[in-house]
Amino acid sequence: MADTNINPSVGAIVHSDVLVIGAGFSGISMLYRLRKAGFNTKVFESGGDFGGVWYWNRYPGARVDSEWPYYQLNIPEVYRDWEFSEKFPGHKEIRAYCAHVDKVLNLRKDVQFNAHVVDARYSAEEGQWTVKTQQGHIAKSKYLVLCTGLLHRRHIPDFPGLTSYKGVVHHTGFWPEDMSVKGKKVGLIGAGATAVQVVQELAKEADQLTVFMRRPSLCLPMGQRPVGSDEQKGWKAYFQTLFKAGRQSRAGFPGSVEEVGVFDVSEEERLRHLEDIWARGGFNYLMCNYNNVVLDKEANKVVYDFWANKISQRIKDPKKTELMVPKEAPYYFGTKRSPLEQDYYEMLDRPNVDIVNLNETPLKTFNETGMLLEDGKQLDFDVVVLATGFDSFSGSLTQMGLKNRDGMDIKDVWRDGIRTYLGMTFNGFPNCFMVYTPHAPTALSNGPTIIEAQADFILAAIEKLEKEGAKSIEPNRDAEDEWDNMIDAMNKHTLFPFTNSWWNGANIPGKRIQIVTHPGGIQMYEAQCREKLDGWKGFTVEHNKNGAAEENGVAKENGVATENGIAAH
Repeated sequence: MADTNINPSVGAIVHSDVLVIGAGFSGISMLYRLRKAGFNTKVFESGGDFGGVWYWNRYPGARVDSEWPYYQLNIPEVYRDWEFSEKFPGHKEIRAYCAHVDKVLNLRKDVQFNAHVVDARYSAEEGQWTVKTQQGHIAKSKYLVLCTGLLHRRHIPDFPGLTSYKGVVHHTGFWPEDMSVKGKKVGLIGAGATAVQVVQELAKEADQLTVFMRRPSLCLPMGQRPVGSDEQKGWKAYFQTLFKAGRQSRAGFPGSVEEVGVFDVSEEERLRHLEDIWARGGFNYLMCNYNNVVLDKEANKVVYDFWANKISQRIKDPKKTELMVPKEAPYYFGTKRSPLEQDYYEMLDRPNVDIVNLNETPLKTFNETGMLLEDGKQLDFDVVVLATGFDSFSGSLTQMGLKNRDGMDIKDVWRDGIRTYLGMTFNGFPNCFMVYTPHAPTALSNGPTIIEAQADFILAAIEKLEKEGAKSIEPNRDAEDEWDNMIDAMNKHTLFPFTNSWWNGANIPGKRIQIVTHPGGIQMYEAQCREKLDGWKGFTVEHNKNGAAEENGVAKENGVATENGIAAH
């Protein structure tokens, strides 16, 4: 992989208007927009190439679960000459797509790969951020944009005895591509979206696969299929319309929820509709269902029971059916990620696959050859796969040495919970923005759509600040409180608070359990954010002229309120 050359001598300082951290879809989106707007922009990326999570995620079966054509960037010069081979592209094709984006837009010249950020701090005196990497790179910039990813920081639970295990151990987020499990005994811990994809592949190859889980995922049929060249050429004329409709939707896909509730129609009509949206595949069973599915417990039960009936028909083993399709829902349907699957349930049903319920039979300890369970049973493995997820939302930010204006690390600032304003800025960190974030509709959205909504807002904010001659911008603490309270109030009327998962940080011991997902959808979220630009509602803006500070659109010089920088008398 060719390295970029933005900083030929390590130790020399790279100067830019904006420094972006991360070169996945978020970082690419920001670099493209900022450069196009005339800002000198540089990028630090810890990996060896573009892709972000797709650079690291190379485990068997890794693929996107947003359907074509929506999992791509809305850049006509990029999609004009690119075609995907499947409705749900795999990890290799996503990396090939990122290489195509780089080639068309010539992004590489402004990116430093293999640059892992370990320190970032703001100087009020200089009005600049100074960022340092583990490898010795140094950069100074007026603005800092964090595109470090929602699901990047790998989480490995503190399993007793894990270090004594002598076999092969891999977290799915760091998988060697050339590895084979043919003829091997494999133990896999996890039952989330990653585990679903891995099981579908390893069950076909391993001699024996044992899946350890606490609760099942409620998976939906992917509806995977090839996407032909003629079909893609025919649809490209409509891409702009489709992407615009996605941006004006809740989840980034144009599909819309029914305007009535589960019990507002006859049982016959309800069954017909559920059959219809089930047959469409993808997330349609969630997106196009009735409007009270995540609001009403009884409505949710109807939707779960339909799901359970469909899935139970695909598993012949009664014990496995009981584990994977319990009669009573393990949590409210739709309040935790529903992975998309192709043949997951058929693979679990194979005779070479076992399922261990860790709630009934907990793990006592790892040892040299495998795992000892609490009931005294020893299970030996050649390979152990940790599909144990990520420190979501904040994990990548709290491990990079990011300091606030007082020198406090963000991991300490956020010790009692994540705080943001608009899901893109945070108090104490001037001129700092983030993309693909907590306190936005991120977990409930198509990735590229919410990324582009946030990237457009950040560009608009920076352009406005520069036009006004501003030195810095920072959200007010009370604005953060209001934003957090609004998200809590919106979720209070839903079933989301009843379910713990990575959506609320409950998968990380010691992390505060808090709902960080804006449930109102992309269209509402973007409108709310845009409205704050007018008069900088909720922000303090400091101007270069005489150190003027502006709060909520009113400048203050020497304690005297001013308008447009002119003292008001």
